[in-house]
Amino acid sequence: GQKSSRLLWSSRASMLSSRAAAAPRAVSRLASRLAPAGRRFSTQVADEPAEGVRQHPAMASSPTAIGTRDIFDADHDMFRELARSFFENEVAPFHAEWEAAGEVPRELWTKAGELGLLSNMVPEEYGGLGLDCKYPAIMWEEQSYSGCTGPGFAMHSDIVAPYITNYGTEEQKSRILPKLVSGEWIGALAMTEPGAGSDFANIKTTAKKDGDDYIINGSKVFITNGWLCDVVIVCAKTDSAKGAHGVSLFLVEEGMAGFQKGKKLKKMGMKAQDTAELFFEDLRVPASAMLGPENKGFYCVMQELPQERLLIGDMGVAAAEAVFEWTKDYTMDRKAFKGSLSDLQTVKHKLADRKSTRLNS
Repeated sequence: GQKSSRLLWSSRASMLSSRAAAAPRAVSRLASRLAPAGRRFSTQVADEPAEGVRQHPAMASSPTAIGTRDIFDADHDMFRELARSFFENEVAPFHAEWEAAGEVPRELWTKAGELGLLSNMVPEEYGGLGLDCKYPAIMWEEQSYSGCTGPGFAMHSDIVAPYITNYGTEEQKSRILPKLVSGEWIGALAMTEPGAGSDFANIKTTAKKDGDDYIINGSKVFITNGWLCDVVIVCAKTDSAKGAHGVSLFLVEEGMAGFQKGKKLKKMGMKAQDTAELFFEDLRVPASAMLGPENKGFYCVMQELPQERLLIGDMGVAAAEAVFEWTKDYTMDRKAFKGSLSDLQTVKHKLADRKSTRLNS
């Protein structure tokens, strides 16, 4: 519940602060060198508003200031402070080396799990906090504000976990969800193929019934968390004659015979977020591995997509806000023509245009 979550975050925020305080000075220097201007957001808190009134972002010192927007409350603010501290202290100082490696270490996932930052919409009976979707939105926003795209927490917590929560059997939920909440397991969703993205009608991966089992054959590409995943939701055709309406979902786990991970894919951006190819060759899974009803995978996906797209949109706006703030800070710091770039009228016009017509439209 809300009260228990508040106590949880308070104690875990103290733990995170102690850990950050104990970090070597060299790490702090590295963090400041790697971090763009937007990663200074932790010091920005909205001015104290009148009782019961939250300050509008336009009136705050920064649109990223904590304590603004009426859709959030004090509990959300506490969670945001914890998330912001996590990204600034546990992620930002090391993000450059993770980008070179093409993945983040598994230890980061368990640290996030310890702090209650993963899969917090999962019901309490399965180890989660049973919270509303504003909490994941805060996580996505704070990750955008930090400029650190590496951790694939969004896919794991707010795409994979809801599928299992909403369509899983009791056995699937009680066995898998606590591991996702703790970060012991990492989740992925395998939908995209070389010839099909979200177009279910063109999915070529098949799952053919064989007695009490299904035999899965096919491949997936560009799968977020694919390299590190312990469990992946695989979209496969169980009735090819029905097109998109003949797709089912299966839970495939690391170590199953016939499940292979290909290479990590190099990308133009989000380089620390592992993205991989997955291959299935005569992979035999029991009928109990099916997630949701047979041939209803398309309906499950359509049910979940609206919230996923809403959160992705929120993440995009947050990233744009962060980039704007970094750009504005740069124009104020950069000296040219006996002043700062921000003193130039043309620069002011550009910034105003981006803020008023692009971000606020």
